[in-house]
Amino acid sequence: MKVVVSLALAGLCAWANTAAAQAPSAAFPSVINALKAAPGCLGVETGQTSSGRQVIFAWFEGKQALVDWYHSDVHQRAMKRVFPDRTFERQPLPDLPDDTGPILAIVSVKFAEATEDRPRAISSIGIELYGPLPGGVAVGGRFAPETVKVRGLREISSEAAARPTR
Repeated sequence: MKVVVSLALAGLCAWANTAAAQAPSAAFPSVINALKAAPGCLGVETGQTSSGRQVIFAWFEGKQALVDWYHSDVHQRAMKRVFPDRTFERQPLPDLPDDTGPILAIVSVKFAEATEDRPRAISSIGIELYGPLPGGVAVGGRFAPETVKVRGLREISSEAAARPTR
């Protein structure tokens, strides 16, 4: 069992290093930096999927922090840059209770290849919202920021995981 867990962790680490080398922060530096500094944003991670989507993971303390980010100048400019002919006048998250939180926002962007006739452009973008579910295990750390509380999450230090069991 320990050998299997060790191999799985080694494989995960090798994959994570490859994904980190392809992180989208170069494509979205002003948005990511502003997001990290936004009130109520608990943490930001970036990466790239095996299908080539660039991904931003942003954790917010609750609905109000996410709505405030939506209305921020940086986010509004980013929306206008991607959709210059659209007007965004709707109130975000009308069906979400005000006391909802924490919230994980995942932004995934796929770019079309540039050609001689057109520059590289966004071919698809998705913004999805999730909340933590009870349970899970974290060995030696976790993906979500420590400030995101997850009921029933088992957190095990690397040292405790490496000790032999009886």
